Order: sequence, then C-alpha cells, then structure tokens
Amino acid sequence: MYLPIEDYGLIGDMRSAALVGRNGSVDWLCLPHFDSPSVFAALLDAEKGGSFHIAPRHDGVAPKQVYWPETNVLVTRFLGERGVLQVTDYMPVGECPADAPRLVRVAEVVRGEVEVDVACRPAFDYARAEHEVDTVEGGVVFRSPCLTLGLASTCALAVVDGAATATVSLKTGEQVCFGLFVLESGATLPRFDGQQQKALFDESIGYWHRWIAQCTYRGRWREQVYRSALALKLMTFEPTGAIVAAPTCSLPETLGGSRNWDYRYTWLRDAAFTLYAFLRIGFTAEAEAFMRWLEARCRECIAEDGLQPVYCLDGSSEMPERTLDHLEGYRGSAPVRIGNAAATQFQLDLYGEVLDAVYLYNKHAQQISYDFWTELVELLDWVCEHWQEPDDGIWEARTAPRHYVYSKLMMWVALDRGLRLAEKRSFPAPREKWLSVRDALYRDIWENGWSDSRDAFVQHYDGDALDAANLIMPLVFFTSPTDRRMIATLDAINRPPSEGGLVSDSLVFRYSAEATSDGLDGEEGAFNLCTFWLVEALTRAGRTDAEKLREARVLFEKM
Repeated sequence: MYLPIEDYGLIGDMRSAALVGRNGSVDWLCLPHFDSPSVFAALLDAEKGGSFHIAPRHDGVAPKQVYWPETNVLVTRFLGERGVLQVTDYMPVGECPADAPRLVRVAEVVRGEVEVDVACRPAFDYARAEHEVDTVEGGVVFRSPCLTLGLASTCALAVVDGAATATVSLKTGEQVCFGLFVLESGATLPRFDGQQQKALFDESIGYWHRWIAQCTYRGRWREQVYRSALALKLMTFEPTGAIVAAPTCSLPETLGGSRNWDYRYTWLRDAAFTLYAFLRIGFTAEAEAFMRWLEARCRECIAEDGLQPVYCLDGSSEMPERTLDHLEGYRGSAPVRIGNAAATQFQLDLYGEVLDAVYLYNKHAQQISYDFWTELVELLDWVCEHWQEPDDGIWEARTAPRHYVYSKLMMWVALDRGLRLAEKRSFPAPREKWLSVRDALYRDIWENGWSDSRDAFVQHYDGDALDAANLIMPLVFFTSPTDRRMIATLDAINRPPSEGGLVSDSLVFRYSAEATSDGLDGEEGAFNLCTFWLVEALTRAGRTDAEKLREARVLFEKM
C-alpha cells in the first residue's frame, strides 16, 4: 500500500509542494503553505491520510516518470497493451491569474484507448477534520472547518463517501483536466477548461526555462546540477524568502523506527548551505530574498538569547513538537510528528554558517547594509560571550549539552568571517576582541578536539567518537587539507564501520550511534551531504596524494 520513497516526484510553486507517485497518486500536499496542515497525506497513512489518484483502470501497465526537460513539471506515463496514458502534474508558476488553481492534473491518452479511474479524497488537517462535499457547476467543493477546496474538472464527477470520483474512457488525443483551488469563504468555483490549462502550462514551462537559463554552471555535470537547482528552488518560500529544509514531515530514518521529524521549517544552517549553492551557480535573487529574511531574524532576536536554530517560514519562532497518534506513519513507522523541538535547542555552530553565508553573499551578490552589519556585530559579540559553553550540536542530539568540535569550529568561522568582512568593507568593529576569541577558539580545538589515542579530531571534548562534520575543516580554511592531523582524521573516517570508521561503500554516516549516545532510540542512517564533504576533503588532500584524488573521483561518480 506504500510506494518506495524514490517512486515519488516532487512538484511545487514556491509556496507548497506535492509528492506524486509513479502510480498516479498525489500522496502528500499541504495547503496553502509548506507548513500548513496536510490535505493529502497517504504518504503517512495509506488508509486515512487522503490522496488524489489518477491511473488506468486495468492492471498490467508499466509506469514511468520523468520531468518535462529543465522544468518542475512532472510527467507520469502508463504503458499498456491497450494504450498509453500520460498524466501531467504541476503547480502553476509565473504570471498566473490570482485565482489560478494550486494544482493542475491532466490525463491524456497518447495511443490507443484507456479507461481512467479518478478519485480525489482529501483528508483535512492531517486527517483530523471532517468535511462536506457539494457538487457545483464544473466540479465539486470540499468544505472543512479549516479549509475549503474546489476541484474543477472537464469531466463529470460523482461524490462517493466524501470523495470526488470518475471513470472516463479516453481515446488517442483526448484528455481530461483537473484544477484544485483554495477557496475563500463563500467563493464560487472558478471556471477551468482545457484552454485555460494550456495557458497555465505554457506559462509554467516558460517560467522554469527562464529561471534555469540563469544558471552559470557549464561543466560536465550540467544535467545533475540543473535538476538539483530546480529541486532547491522548490524549497524556497516566495512570500518571505525563507528556505524550507524539506517539504515533508515524519518520513522515517529507518523503516519502523522513531526518528521521524518535521522538516517543513527553515534551519539557519541548512538554508545557509543552500544559499551557498545558489550563489555558486548564479542564482542571486534567491540569495537576496533569503538575506532579507535573515536580516529580519537578526533584528528581532533578543540580545541575551541569540538566534534559535530553526524558524517558521514567516519568521515566527513557535513550533511545538507533538505527535499525531491517529496516523500509522509511513509503512507503520510511528510516531508521526509535527512541529520540531529543535527550535528550543542551543546550537552554537549556526553562527558560523550564517556569517559565512553573509560573507559570501557580500562577495558574490550584493554588499550588505551598515544596518545589517550592526546587527551582525551584536551576534558576534554574543559568540564572544558564549563560546566556552557546551551545546546540542549540529546533529541535534537529545542528550546533555557537550563541547562539540564542529560547534567550536563554526564559531571560529563566524569570527573569522566577521573579521574578513569588517576588513573588506572597512566596517567599524571590535577587532581586537574578535581576534582574541578567534585565536582562543583555534587553540582550544587543537588542544581539546584532537584525540591522540584515536589519532583524529573527534566529535566532542572528553570523547573519542568520530564525526563526519569534522570533514568540513579544510573546506572552511580552518586547517590545511594536507595537514598531518587532517589527513589522519580523513583516514580514520574513511574506513568501514567494522574497522571503526564511518564509510560504507561510499555512504557516510554522520557518527557511530554505538560509539556515542544521541539520546534517541533506533538506528542512524547514512547522510549524503557527508559523502560530498568526504569527496571534497579527499580532493583537496589529493593535491599532494594522487591516490586520494582517484578515490575522490570514484566516490563522486558512485554518488
């Protein structure tokens, strides 16, 4: 009853996003925004969650799913002996009318004759709210206490047990269109036909083509870079400039496990990494929008508290973590969580990611204002006051705070980038204080973050567990990539777990759950970002070691 996660394609409109399965079912969509309650959530409960299904009535068809070239328009094809059905899914973007649908689905037969089953069964508010369905001219309207949706259709719809259903027989060249609208209270369902759908489709295709044409990358990995950039663009929240960590919640780390988190918010760390990716390949508008959002968070933060690790998309700070016990979770992986307690954690590394992002933005996009600089000065002064404290770390452990090496490293980055920015822009700054604390951090990491017995930089002081986050040391210019201790750390991490390392056939674990407690039950999976940190660390070390450079190439090709 559950598709593999990799059998879903992602579509979106920079306000929300939907997951469309290779079986023709929309199994995840929150409206009106990423962090709104779900409308379709069969991804987390196949029976109760709600879905929007379009597929051939007959079995024996082979599904294939691709994106319309260089766009986020998704095409699912069902190939069978009787005919070929093509379902095109997108969320309209560009210069679309204000009353345009939020989701468009088009079913068209490109060969033969196919009977098509349609079933739109929303389950409002994470399947907690009841709804009524009214048949209206041109479609149906679903009304719940929290949201009203209209489904416009070019075929007749029947209402069965709270769902809108239809079975249509289509021949070559025939199509049926559906538009899902968010309706204001008392609003009528807008008219929607094939001509309007074609206009929205053309505008959306044009938007994506114009957007990706701004990409400055011209290397051999163009197809992968374009697809990655298009995916990252879907993670931006256009109304505020925030960048969402993921469009989903509660997908499990391992099947049946409990490490299921809600990522529909903006982590300063993740967003800073995304900003860097956008800047590297020429997308400065997204960087400018996020920088405005970030400046507002810096301006609002309480001086004695500093920044929190994660915020809502509108910049608010409250996202209490709770469980939805009436949902079984993806393939029975309970609990289903919404909200995230990481917002209340004490994470010191985020200042390094933020200041590095600001530094790069000032260098590659647009110079920051003096007003923004004064807010950054307050943050860096805060770092100077708190750098000797333990924290919860990059991986958000739910144990007692520790002196994590990565957190110390990124505080060093924060002060280093602050000093560089002050010098580059001739900004006034307490340079002597920052320089003193930066140097103290440097010595502290070398003296306490290094383990002679492990012959490596370790996860936290007073321990000897490895942490893949330390691979970033040469990437942020803390160490030389060929420094003896960095090479030793690289070699220690780049071993199989059975030999005390963190690498399993190119996949890199963030840390060993056996070697260090993170306060959570269940197993920890590998983390793709860490593999690319390993690739880059090996590549830089490969300047003087050809074997490491060859290994980096192999790892990169495999990923």
